[in-house]
Amino acid sequence: MKNKKSLGQNWLKDRDILIDIADHASADDTNVVVEIGPGLGTLTSALFQFFEQVIAVELDDRLAENLPKSFPGKNLTVVHKDVLSLDINEMNLPEKYVVAGNIPYYITSPIIQKFLHVTHRPQKIVLLIQKEVAERLAAGPGDYSILGLSAQIYANVTLGPVVNREFFTPPPKVDSQVVILEPLETPRASEKTMALIKLGFIAPRKKLISNLTVGTKLPKQQIADAFAGCGISENARPADLSIEQWVSLEKALTL
Repeated sequence: MKNKKSLGQNWLKDRDILIDIADHASADDTNVVVEIGPGLGTLTSALFQFFEQVIAVELDDRLAENLPKSFPGKNLTVVHKDVLSLDINEMNLPEKYVVAGNIPYYITSPIIQKFLHVTHRPQKIVLLIQKEVAERLAAGPGDYSILGLSAQIYANVTLGPVVNREFFTPPPKVDSQVVILEPLETPRASEKTMALIKLGFIAPRKKLISNLTVGTKLPKQQIADAFAGCGISENARPADLSIEQWVSLEKALTL
């Protein structure tokens, strides 16, 4: 079936890789997985080796109609919707469930934010995404971005296998990588800290103290004093601070 470029469709057909992704998604205490963008059903087939029920969310009319035909007798539910408009809390999901998918690159961040902030959060989120984005999600101090911090504040983030572009049909322009997010019961930082982080990244390559002076409208000396109290260099850039330093800085500034 011809792919739709507008929906970012690239088919992954290597059986070993698909089984590996499904294995990373597997969990001991749930048999239910929500699959995002099942496409031709290749990952769906692999997921059925580890889960009893697959709830597949598919936007493409053709694919949503054809998918059930490939899995007679299987506990497959196809939800014909855009995943970003899906109301998770109305899906009657069990207490514990997993999210998995080979997702279009252009909606990676919205999907991750959706499932990290929904009231009924999944036990685990396992996605095949653009390799560069996966690396940003799992980055540490010195390489942090808003995307990475906003994920790591709400989840443990680890990287799975790299999938080279030639394993897809048609091949995308970049390689992919599996990323595994395990949502935390209690976030590592508050919404106030996240708001400060966003101000700090107004200009990511500039010094953090300059960005915060502009963003918070506080006197530069007050911010400098807060930096000193938190052990943060005035030459630090936004990507340099750990989550713990951001938390300390937010408390010191008392915004």
